Amino acid sequence: MKSQYRVVVIGGGVVGTSVLYHLAKLGWTDVCLLERSVLTAGSSWHAAGGIHALNADPNMAALQAYTIDLLSEIEEESGQNIGLHMTGGLTMAGTPDRWEWLQSAYRVFQSIGIEDCELVTPEEAQRRCPIMSTDGLLGGMWADREGYVDTTGTVHAYATAAKKRGASYFEHTKVEALNQTADGWEVVTDKGTITCEHVVNAAGLWAKQVGRMAGIELPLSPLKHHYLISDTIPQLEELDFEVPMTVDLEGFTYLRQDQKGVLLGIYEVEHEHWAMDGAPWNYGMELFQEQTDRIEHELICGFERYPALQDVGVKTWVNGAFTFSPDGNPLVGPVPGKRGYWSACAVMAGFLQGGGVGKSLAEWMIEGEPEADVFCMDVARYGKFAENQRYIRETTGQFYSRRFVMTYPNEQLPAGRPLKMAPAHDAMTAAGCKWGNSWDLEVPLYFAPEGFEETPTLKRSNAFDIVGEECKAIREGVGMLDITGFSRYEVSGPNAESWLNKIMASKLPGPSRARLAPMLSPEGRLKGDLTILNWGDGTYWIMGSYYLRAWHMRWFDDHMEDGVTVRDLGEEMCGFGLAGPKSKAVIEKLAEQEISDLPFMGCRDVDIGPLRAKVARMSVTGELGYEINVRYGDHIALRRLLLEAGASEGIRECGFNAMLSTRIEKSFGIWSAEFTQLYTAAQTGMDRWIDWDKGNFIGRAAALKEKEGNGPSQILVTLQIEDGDSDASGYEPIWNGDDRVGFVTSGAYGYTVGASLAMAMVDREFAAEGSDLMVHVVGQPRQAKVVAASPYDPKGQAMRG
Repeated sequence: MKSQYRVVVIGGGVVGTSVLYHLAKLGWTDVCLLERSVLTAGSSWHAAGGIHALNADPNMAALQAYTIDLLSEIEEESGQNIGLHMTGGLTMAGTPDRWEWLQSAYRVFQSIGIEDCELVTPEEAQRRCPIMSTDGLLGGMWADREGYVDTTGTVHAYATAAKKRGASYFEHTKVEALNQTADGWEVVTDKGTITCEHVVNAAGLWAKQVGRMAGIELPLSPLKHHYLISDTIPQLEELDFEVPMTVDLEGFTYLRQDQKGVLLGIYEVEHEHWAMDGAPWNYGMELFQEQTDRIEHELICGFERYPALQDVGVKTWVNGAFTFSPDGNPLVGPVPGKRGYWSACAVMAGFLQGGGVGKSLAEWMIEGEPEADVFCMDVARYGKFAENQRYIRETTGQFYSRRFVMTYPNEQLPAGRPLKMAPAHDAMTAAGCKWGNSWDLEVPLYFAPEGFEETPTLKRSNAFDIVGEECKAIREGVGMLDITGFSRYEVSGPNAESWLNKIMASKLPGPSRARLAPMLSPEGRLKGDLTILNWGDGTYWIMGSYYLRAWHMRWFDDHMEDGVTVRDLGEEMCGFGLAGPKSKAVIEKLAEQEISDLPFMGCRDVDIGPLRAKVARMSVTGELGYEINVRYGDHIALRRLLLEAGASEGIRECGFNAMLSTRIEKSFGIWSAEFTQLYTAAQTGMDRWIDWDKGNFIGRAAALKEKEGNGPSQILVTLQIEDGDSDASGYEPIWNGDDRVGFVTSGAYGYTVGASLAMAMVDREFAAEGSDLMVHVVGQPRQAKVVAASPYDPKGQAMRG
């Protein structure tokens, strides 16, 4: 072991060895892995080792597909047998809603290029898994690329392949401390101290302690997980094939063959945390006593689904710990505020996702960003609020218990809520507000009559008409929306303007003006769809999506220069937005300064009654509108003032559901849908805001190359979809005959234009206005037509007043 490496990876499980392998594969061979015990001594050795390409998150599904492709490669490269059994897999549905969801999910998988799956009847499923009872089942989905691996063999294959490429790993080497230096990190071990530029926390069950060594509190916790291995089942001895991986969603169980018996795994509704501050250092190859009383209900479901289990014994019980994040996805990437410290933790399905995690982290470290859009597992998707132990306990427990429970797109889950609330929260609740969640903040969805409860559904809910009335108020009168859920960053200092010119691709707004601003990565992909406001006093604001606060601040900090200060105002500023033809009449009653001459996309300081406010004339609804920003302490007073001044104008409080409907009528994209770090400005139409003449900026060369080339193969369009009882939501496939030519990025009902609308990425040859296409919505085919952008008010006369 040397005293200096470029990268030190901590943890010898499947994730750590995958990171080591991918770093070496990309050319960084001055890297080592440290394992306090032996490889696999943690969760890896006792994992069930299941693999499947399907995931509700399409980006995660793509990374899982990569992992599956990689497995046979590392087996060949290492010479280590990984025990790969590609049996195929079944996912079964036992309720009408679940069967409908599975049919919809099948179409989503087609959208992301997973072609080797099909819907099957219960009878066909039983033919493929003869030991399964079909009682209560309505249908299932078959996937070719499912199976399982030998977990110990797979870890050693990653490690051996990494070593062959020049990397090193050392067992029985315990990390005892981490010290940040000017050039990187000191890794203090029981065998000596190593200096390095980068350190990777892939410590699994010990990730909490390894994080705390660097002053980091990672939002994760181990939970106990059961599976059993049965004795030999005579029915399996008679088969000349292995039964497939089978998931019974209503029974909370998964099953695979194990020799001539089966492994039956359980996601217990009555979850149990363990060692929330991290596993003991001397733990590793142990298991817990099985807790059959706690899993009785799921066991009964499993033994009823697979009756052959009732006639044989249990050979082995496994009750071991796995680490989970609040949403079940990994925590990967550079930790904000800790340069050179990387997270590769909470990879609950390590043998399924470990390859994709290792690839993405290695690309990120070496090339500056990963090839895939990995926000779904980016450690910066959480902020300081997620360090709270109760929050971690509630959210990780909720995810675990709901692992196989169906969650509807309009369903609001309670764990870890409420945390942050805007000051007027209680008053808005009394007025009927129904709340959603964005990052740590409660955000308004809509305002309903007393006693109203929304029904979870895949289709239009019983809140449909309520949202429609709010949209009508916005279009015909004046709607008021709490905009606390927008992010705000203050940029100041003598070099603020030059820094913004470098980091943003757009022209900067002049004094007292605002401008839309794409932000690009060096590779020309989007890093933000932002708005810059120039307050005319040398300070600027950047406004964007609230839930990206830590993610964007990490980007700003990573590109910081002398003479510039960027401050997150998320704990200081909030406000309300007015939208609608009567919004000007409301604000004029309160403004102490002249407001009528404030132009579209203008901004200035204004006295609103007794309150000092920063006001911008803009609205994402596409109407005449104003965003009124005040201190947190002024939020309650601002709401009262606006409601009183707007009473004679019929002002109505609205929520984000109405905003999402009105914005799609204007073909306005949003982040995580139309705009992601996977897309370029040219794909999304954001290139119209690029200032090509201002000199160099981050991403200019790549964006210019795209501009001067043939352009992107897919571009963003607006679709009008044949009406029904549901609307597109995202990732539904778009077809021209039998050819898949695109996918939906987001959708909603346009109440003003009276049509179901969607925005979509479509192959250029089918993107022309008038193109007739077909899209699946909740699994059902609907006719669709490409329409001109902005179905409502295409000339923008309303918002310009």
